Amino acid sequence: MKVNLIPKSFFFDDDFDNFLLTAKGRNDMKCDIYEKDNNYHIELDIPGFEKEDIDVEIKDGYLTVKAKRSNEIEEEEKNYIRRERSYGEYTRSFNLGDADEEKVDAKFENGTLLITVPKKDESLSKKTIKIK
Repeated sequence: MKVNLIPKSFFFDDDFDNFLLTAKGRNDMKCDIYEKDNNYHIELDIPGFEKEDIDVEIKDGYLTVKAKRSNEIEEEEKNYIRRERSYGEYTRSFNLGDADEEKVDAKFENGTLLITVPKKDESLSKKTIKIK
């Protein structure tokens, strides 16, 4: 079975995703997904974040990436004409399907999160049923 790394809202409209897109005007976590050397690779652009601001977790067969940026410093001395930099939490989820969840690896470098998702060895997950 192949891993389904297509974002969950790709085929079906997700009202929550649509709300976020409308609220922010865009999706700030663009990604490329490719297959190489028996692994799936996800490259997510998350510019302006530090490694400490990003969480990657696997739960119920989904890999979820969350990045949170807060505007803790409120400077009253500045008289802003325009503020375009956004603050908040950004989330992206992927269905892992039949991937080896125990060996997923992530690295953050120059504003890009690189996630490697190894494929499960199909010969190990294959089970033959003896007919009685």
